Amino acid sequence: MSGWTIRTAARSDEPTIVKLEALAFGCASWGEKAVADGLNAPKVSALLIFPSGEKAAIGFAFWRSLGEDAEILSIGVTPRARRRGAARELLSHIIERARETGMRRLFLEVDKANCGALALYRLENFEKIGERRRYYKNGGDALVMRLDL
Repeated sequence: MSGWTIRTAARSDEPTIVKLEALAFGCASWGEKAVADGLNAPKVSALLIFPSGEKAAIGFAFWRSLGEDAEILSIGVTPRARRRGAARELLSHIIERARETGMRRLFLEVDKANCGALALYRLENFEKIGERRRYYKNGGDALVMRLDL
């Protein structure tokens, strides 16, 4: 798949994002309240990605600006749509927008056991700058990563 459409999510997209997030993360999903909070939070942007010409979103992202820094809060793609480039397209979109708006650094946290996400972030030149032990509900460790823009 090479063609994607990315658009900014609106509050009315909350049910879609909740569903996508549950499919992407299962029992580790944020849930309805956190998705709603993210859509309503200041300086947070939410995105949806669609295969070109299709109406059903297959992934989403939340990111925010913090002064000269930006932070990716979540990127998720449905299991059936993985390994087709959607997550990379979302990540590239965020990096481009962060650069355009004058951000100097982009941060994220990723589960140390999420090999697919780690490979993607390393491919985009993110560097590990820290680790948070037992950060996730399941006891998993998080790596803190940074990309200098």
